[in-house]
Amino acid sequence: MPNPDGWDLIPGARGCTPESCSFRDHFAELKSLGVANLFGLSVQDTDYQREASQRLHLPFTLLSDEHFLMTSEMHLPTFETAGMRLLKRLTLVIRDRVIEHTFYPVFPPDRSAADVATWFKSLER
Repeated sequence: MPNPDGWDLIPGARGCTPESCSFRDHFAELKSLGVANLFGLSVQDTDYQREASQRLHLPFTLLSDEHFLMTSEMHLPTFETAGMRLLKRLTLVIRDRVIEHTFYPVFPPDRSAADVATWFKSLER
């Protein structure tokens, strides 16, 4: 399905596939840095998530927030385009049920996982 008109001009819209692939490619490194669990989150339905996960060979689970329950409760940033409400790119580091760090905005999306790894390495000092 093609992106809506103006997609690349919307801050936080572009890059779900490159961002997911960056976490796939850095998965082992993040685990070695102490990341116990890694999840992706979007508002697409579970079938869409399953297809994307298989197509991209993701070693982590994509969670669906199709009804915006988590998004609304946590006041996560969203945008609207072409009649859709979607999440903007962000990364949350959650430890012991507390948000320890937020990466927002995420740009460029294909460097997201490397930025997270760098942050974790800075904690080791």
